[in-house]
Amino acid sequence: MKKVRITVMKIAQYADLMEKYENPIAHACGMKLGQSFTANGWQKPEGFCDSAWDSVSPFVMALAHGGGDFYDGWMKNPKSAMISCNDGFRPVSFLLETLAEDAE
Repeated sequence: MKKVRITVMKIAQYADLMEKYENPIAHACGMKLGQSFTANGWQKPEGFCDSAWDSVSPFVMALAHGGGDFYDGWMKNPKSAMISCNDGFRPVSFLLETLAEDAE
């Protein structure tokens, strides 16, 4: 099984939606731009957001088992995917990349 690097590429925040619909919460997201995690198969990396893991884990699992080329050529690198978490107020975009056997 291959390892998969997960890198935080973009963090958005929709203040208008938050003000209109969200109950205030003290700490919604701990992800930082450029932060990187390494997933070993189905195991969620330590410190990775539980909710974001729900969004990215099916793609991580597919890449870890040699899959790729999602949606018939969507990504320039077929062994990668750009997936966002399911937070409609502050979505985070993650780049998933299959690592070479000896890389981490």
